[in-house]
Amino acid sequence: MAFTFFMRDQPTLEHAADHMIAYASGRSRIKIWDAGSALGQETYTIAMIFAEKMNSFGFKNLRIDATDYDSANNFGDVVKAATYPYEELQRTPVPLFSKYFEPAEKPGQHRVVQLLRDRVFFQYHDLLSLQPVGNDYCLVVCKNVMLHFQYKERVEVFRMFHKALAQGGYLATENTQKLPPEVAHLFEQVVPDAQLYKKVGG
Repeated sequence: MAFTFFMRDQPTLEHAADHMIAYASGRSRIKIWDAGSALGQETYTIAMIFAEKMNSFGFKNLRIDATDYDSANNFGDVVKAATYPYEELQRTPVPLFSKYFEPAEKPGQHRVVQLLRDRVFFQYHDLLSLQPVGNDYCLVVCKNVMLHFQYKERVEVFRMFHKALAQGGYLATENTQKLPPEVAHLFEQVVPDAQLYKKVGG
């Protein structure tokens, strides 16, 4: 399970949203795969960013598949409950916090609002199975996960992401995670200051 927190690497996610929304305009179904979602902080950050940038009709067509692999920690239940202590939410800008969180039953905790929860679907998945959870994704986000894999495993996981993406879809990775040369021809970097790539080739 990857460690993450709300609003982590927000600039890359903002870039990803801007490029993907323009690319996916007119689609009746818009799919994102958050691979390595941990406890959902990154997933709901993605949902917030897209909710802010998309119109309400487009956002209702959005599906975010959140996956992680360590079922022993039952963290899928945390993603589904979408309830977090306030200490984890302090990096969230006040306007977004006010708009997308509500007080939970337990004091000091807040829950992601239904609007965002309705767009997130969690499942357990091992990236090293090299079997994508779906296809025709407009965006795949994978951060803070690849560093746990051996080099050859990373190459194969990137190949799997390429397979899972729709033609011309986008891949966002960790800023410290460069594409291996073996798969560099499969993607085109679209911004100079973030590891955001567009799928090329079939």
